[in-house]
Amino acid sequence: MAVASTSLASQMSGPKSATSISCPQFSGLRKSFSKLDNSVSFSTSQAFFQTVDSHLRLSADRKGCRAVVAMAGSGKFFVGGNWKCNGTKDSISKLVSDLNNAQLESDVVHLNKNKNILYLLPQMLMQESAFGKFPDVVVAPPFLYIDQVKNSLTDRIEVSAQNCWTGKGGAFTGEISVEQVKDLGCKWVILGHSERRHVIGENDEFIGKKAAYALSQGVGVIACIGELLQEREAGKTFDVCFQQLKAFAGRQNVENLSSQLVGYYFTLLVEDSIPTYAIPSWDNVVIAYEPVWAIGTGKVASPEQAQEVHVAVRDWLTKNVSAEVASKTRIIYGGSVNGSNSSDLAKKEDIDGFLVGGASLKGPEFATIVNSVTAKKVAA
Repeated sequence: MAVASTSLASQMSGPKSATSISCPQFSGLRKSFSKLDNSVSFSTSQAFFQTVDSHLRLSADRKGCRAVVAMAGSGKFFVGGNWKCNGTKDSISKLVSDLNNAQLESDVVHLNKNKNILYLLPQMLMQESAFGKFPDVVVAPPFLYIDQVKNSLTDRIEVSAQNCWTGKGGAFTGEISVEQVKDLGCKWVILGHSERRHVIGENDEFIGKKAAYALSQGVGVIACIGELLQEREAGKTFDVCFQQLKAFAGRQNVENLSSQLVGYYFTLLVEDSIPTYAIPSWDNVVIAYEPVWAIGTGKVASPEQAQEVHVAVRDWLTKNVSAEVASKTRIIYGGSVNGSNSSDLAKKEDIDGFLVGGASLKGPEFATIVNSVTAKKVAA
């Protein structure tokens, strides 16, 4: 498999301009942050995880696989399948049938089936809600097939839209409102994909508005970021990804808020003192790092290259949003992910799942990618 050769290490050195975003010194491990060390008892959880690791196997027929008990992001492993503009009614029926028949692995030890280990758990960990049975698996069909998929797909797999409008529906020919997405039962929407950015021409501000409105209506956002090949070769990978993140997380104009306020000077005061964000809450956000040069090209970032960017993104979130958001937000990788490379990628601590393109159109291979969750290591 071809791999981009350009290292990102050089992008972290050299003089910095007064206006540039400073590159953090990455530790490579989320739990190295002092605030997180203080908020989580790793000595307790480590002892528990090591005991589980030495006594349990995920399933009898998958020797050597270990349960996923901790990841860089605090949520479950997340795998999204972006079907893009592909499929017919017949081919999608076949794909749904393949997915319904796929054997999907659990992502963590299921406590109800392992009651003999409960005595090892602190009381605070005894709630089953802290341990999901399966990874979060989502597929995004073309919009006109969402209803067909939703009505026939196993409920272990959720359905996402591939796009949405910036606000309520109306006289916007060809667009899809968040209300329509919700009406079809979709819990997620993909926003900021490189094909929307570079083919359709959507800019950061427009994408940020979409994300803000979708989240305000209770629809989760798979927020895509990533650099072009020439941007990587020019040493701009971090700058590009951080700028795209800023559109999701950074300060936005407050014209909608200020128009509801009375008094010109009060409006100015509000604009100067209250930052408003495209993302009001990160609870339903998954960040997808998709280097554009790896999408549909057969090239894939090495596990080390992907991990390097994921760590950079997590550190950016720490400095620009909060350490809590950085800890909890899942950062997934996309770009020529397939059944052959997914396990090696999944082993990296800060790779919390995948956004899959072409391989998601093949049911058995997509299941293999989902099952790469078993490659995750128990946190040491």
